[in-house]
Amino acid sequence: MSTRPPTPSRRTLLRAMAALPASAVLLGELPGLAGTALAAAPAGGSATRYTIVPFLNSNDGTVNVYQSDDATDFRLLKSSAYTPPSNRIRDASVFKHTDGYYYLTYTTHTWQDVSTTIGFARSSDRANWTFLYDYTVPITNLSRAWAPEWFVDGDGSVNVIVSCSVAGDEWTFTPYRLKATNSALTAWSSPVALSGIGSNHIDTYIVRTGSKYHAFTKNETTKYIEYATASSLTGTYTISRTGDWAGWGSYREGPSVIQLDNGGWRIFFDGYGDGTYYYSDSYDTFATWSAPTSLPVVSGTARHFTVIKETVSGGPSLAKNVTRSFQSANYSTRYWQSQSSLLNLPVVTASSAAAEKSASTFTVVAGLADANGYSFRDSSGNYLRHWDFRARFDANDGTSTFAKDATFIARTGSSSGAIRWESYNYPGYYLRHYNYQLRVERTAGTDLFRQDSSFVPVGAWG
Repeated sequence: MSTRPPTPSRRTLLRAMAALPASAVLLGELPGLAGTALAAAPAGGSATRYTIVPFLNSNDGTVNVYQSDDATDFRLLKSSAYTPPSNRIRDASVFKHTDGYYYLTYTTHTWQDVSTTIGFARSSDRANWTFLYDYTVPITNLSRAWAPEWFVDGDGSVNVIVSCSVAGDEWTFTPYRLKATNSALTAWSSPVALSGIGSNHIDTYIVRTGSKYHAFTKNETTKYIEYATASSLTGTYTISRTGDWAGWGSYREGPSVIQLDNGGWRIFFDGYGDGTYYYSDSYDTFATWSAPTSLPVVSGTARHFTVIKETVSGGPSLAKNVTRSFQSANYSTRYWQSQSSLLNLPVVTASSAAAEKSASTFTVVAGLADANGYSFRDSSGNYLRHWDFRARFDANDGTSTFAKDATFIARTGSSSGAIRWESYNYPGYYLRHYNYQLRVERTAGTDLFRQDSSFVPVGAWG
């Protein structure tokens, strides 16, 4: 497959064509106090739900809504879920307010046009939206107000971080804070620039951990996403990471950061230079990051989105400290079985030997790394874990690495009663059968993968 050369950024195109480039920004996370999403697997009967509301690469007049239980495999909830009564919708940011409604704020015009307003809409179910109003950002000589981003601070205050430019220098953006002055989100404070980030930065996304504010912001000159910290929302911020500090490359924009169930952090960003939407994970509070990976399903379709995380009812539940066998959801005569310490998927029937039935029986226990997760013991007391991505059984050596390798998070399966088992320390990787062997593999976002990674807990064979 051939690769496309990097596409110029918005500012470059704007100056070159007297128009504007690529697209505006967006950010995401649980924009209720950023960083407060529970870093634990959902309890039995509950599920994690991530929601994104992107505009489309092919259409900036409407948005789709997608949802996921693992922040990797997003599935369409509703296409063209919201179309504003006039103008456009780009860079939609979503959060759930204390009144129980979901709110969108978004850029209201195409990148070619003067855009002094940001839009607001509301929904009770994330699928059906009602237009509320367009708000004129009160900045003298304002030219563009782009990529408004919800941020709920520790005191419960609701804020919007928006990138603004003025006439005469319309392609040089500065991040500003607007603070809601009523609970109806219809009145706003005067804009305050985020001190220390300065001009020529766009798509600024804020995460708060403890008393520290972390800003991820695109430098429009270098096209890299930079990193800054401050002790208050409006700064002063200190930019401490520049260039390709995280290994994400340049021509990247629209960063959005959320916390995963295992405590790690995931950033999503738009690789507009190559037409790919990426994600990358950090386990040391943003110091280092995994190699960027293409997001299945929505990459190439979705543009600048924000992510919110919720815990909802209706997730899978499986009793612990009981024995079970696990039946393939799409090969109903085949079951998990330990064979020479490896987990395979042979045919097991009532006439199978007692040893085969015993090897197909497992004790379900609380996850070694997270009690809300699950671990599995075979008849000899060894635990199911992944090693070099192969599923196998080994004695617990008491290390944190083993505990994580042997812990799995229950996700809803492809059919009634089926469960998908996500690796605790490799988010988005699932126990999946291939050639009747069980491995931990990254989700492909396809129906076949979901079926191959779904297993039904049944009464124990042994």
